[in-house]
Amino acid sequence: MLRSTRRRTWAVAAAAAVVAGLLAPVAVNAAHRAGSGTAAPLAPAPQPSGSECRTSVTGSRVVAHCHNPHSTTDLVRLHTECSRWWDVDADGEAVAVQPGRTVRLEDRCWKEVGSAWVSHHSE
Repeated sequence: MLRSTRRRTWAVAAAAAVVAGLLAPVAVNAAHRAGSGTAAPLAPAPQPSGSECRTSVTGSRVVAHCHNPHSTTDLVRLHTECSRWWDVDADGEAVAVQPGRTVRLEDRCWKEVGSAWVSHHSE
């Protein structure tokens, strides 16, 4: 019985030594980063882009005003989906919105507008 207790104690001590050996590099690395005063390099923050668009529907007409407050040019396109199955849906031409500019996009359906949205693509 004494023998099995020794084996168990030895096995627990060996397991603790292995775990300590595996954790030591992690602890040293963390201590080095904390003591150096500099954090790990972060990825650069993405630059904001894209125009802010407001879309309004009145009857069968759609109007969207897009303003670009950012420093990059944005391509915007008005998409109109009509309610009636026989009414043709439309994807407008892509329009470049220069920095600090506002553009107006228009479209219409013969009858009711089902939905309308603006898509963006930065140059």
